Amino acid sequence: MLSAYSLFARVKTFQTSASLSSVWIVLFFCFLHFGQPENLWAGNQYTQNNHPTKRSIIKALQTLQHDIGSNDAVLVANRQGRIIFSKNAEKPLIPASTLKILTSLVALHYLGPDYRFTTEFYMDAKANLKIKGYGDPLLISEVVAEISESLSADPSIKAQRINDLVLDDSYFIRKIVVPGKTKSLEPYDAPNGALCVNFNTVYFKQRKDGSIISAEPQTPLLPIALKMIKLSGLDKGRIALAHDENEITLYAGHLFQYFLNKKEIKIKGRIRIGKVRKDKDKLIYRHTSRFTLTQILSKLLVHSNNFMANQILIAAGAKVYGPPGTMDKGILAASTYANNVLNIDNFRLVEGSGISRRNRISAKNLAKIIKEFEPYYNLMRHSKGEYYKSGTLKGIKTRIGYIENTKGELYRFVVILNSPGKSMQTIMAALHLWIDDC
Repeated sequence: MLSAYSLFARVKTFQTSASLSSVWIVLFFCFLHFGQPENLWAGNQYTQNNHPTKRSIIKALQTLQHDIGSNDAVLVANRQGRIIFSKNAEKPLIPASTLKILTSLVALHYLGPDYRFTTEFYMDAKANLKIKGYGDPLLISEVVAEISESLSADPSIKAQRINDLVLDDSYFIRKIVVPGKTKSLEPYDAPNGALCVNFNTVYFKQRKDGSIISAEPQTPLLPIALKMIKLSGLDKGRIALAHDENEITLYAGHLFQYFLNKKEIKIKGRIRIGKVRKDKDKLIYRHTSRFTLTQILSKLLVHSNNFMANQILIAAGAKVYGPPGTMDKGILAASTYANNVLNIDNFRLVEGSGISRRNRISAKNLAKIIKEFEPYYNLMRHSKGEYYKSGTLKGIKTRIGYIENTKGELYRFVVILNSPGKSMQTIMAALHLWIDDC
C-alpha cells in the first residue's frame, strides 16, 4: 500500500502535469484510504522538500490515519472553524464523560454563569424546622457547618425548642433513574436528589484497632453512615449512598442535626421526610451558595463528578419546565438547546454525565460543542498547552478540548476511541506534534 507521503506527492505531481479527471481519481483513491478530503490538503503542505519537519509531521498524520478505526473518530479545527483534519466525523459514537461539556453549556444557557443554588429553612406552627433543597451539588460538610452557624446567630432560633427536623426533597422527584448507573457502592454511581450532602457519599477508613472512623476531618462519622459501612463489608474508601428508604435525604438530615446540635440548636423530635407549606410555614433563613455556577462547572470538569453533572442537568430542566425536576425534563432542555442553539441533530442523550453507553454523538457535533464552550475553556483541566475533558468507560476512551500551538493559536480537537485497546496517548502525541507546527 502506498504511504500517505507518496500519495500526497503524487497528488502534487498530478496537479501540475495531469488532467483534472486524473487528479480526482487520485483524490478519490486517497479518500478511500485516509478519510475526509481535508486530511489530504492538511498533509499536502508538508510534501515540500524544504519543510524542516516534513518527516515527523507526515509520521504524525500516518499515525492518526492508522490508529483511527471504523469505530473511532478524530476532528481538528482552527479557531476560525476551518476543519484541517477529520476522520469518521459524522458517525455517532459513545462520548463518555466528554458529554459533561454539553451539560455545562446547557446549565450556562438556562441558569446563567452567576447562578447560585439555594437551600431554604422554615419553621411551622408546631415548631418543626423544615429544610427544603433545590439540588445544590456542593452542599458539603463545611457548608452545612456554615449554615448552622448562621442559624445559631438568630437568638429566636437558638431559643426555640425544635420538635422534628423535616426534610423537603420534593423539588426533584424521588428515586431518579440515571441510565448507566447501577446500585453499586462506587461513588460514580451515587444517586441524585434535591436535598443531598457530600455528593451522596461517605468517606471512611479503619484504625489499627479495627474501629471505623471518618477519613475526612470536616465530616463526622454518623451512626446512620456506620450502619451503611458495615453493610458494605469494606474497611476503607468512599461509598455511595442509596435511594432505598430515603437514605440519601435522611443522611443529609442527620448531618444537619449534628452541626445544629454543635451550635446548641437542639432537635428533640425525629428526623423525617415532609413538605414545606409556603402559605403557612415561616421562612427563617435562605442559604445562597458561595459558589457561582461557573465555579461549580470548574469543579465538575476537573473532577468529572457524575453526581454533579446530573444534579445540574436536572436543575436546568426544573428551571425550564418547572418542578419537580426529572431526568426527562433535563434531557428535553438539553436536546432543545442542542437543536436550536448549536444546530446539532442526529445524536442521542439519555443522561448528562456520560456514564451511559446509550449516549451517542458524532465528532462533528462535539466540535460544535467545544466551539460554543471556548469562552470558558480555562475551566477545563490544563496541561502542556492543552485544555481538555477526557472520558473513560470500559473499552472507550475520549478526549476533547483545545491545543495551543507554539504561536499561541488555539486549535479545537475531538478524539473518540470506541475500539478497545487504542492508545489515546499515541494519538494525542501525534496531534500535538502536528498542531505545534501549524
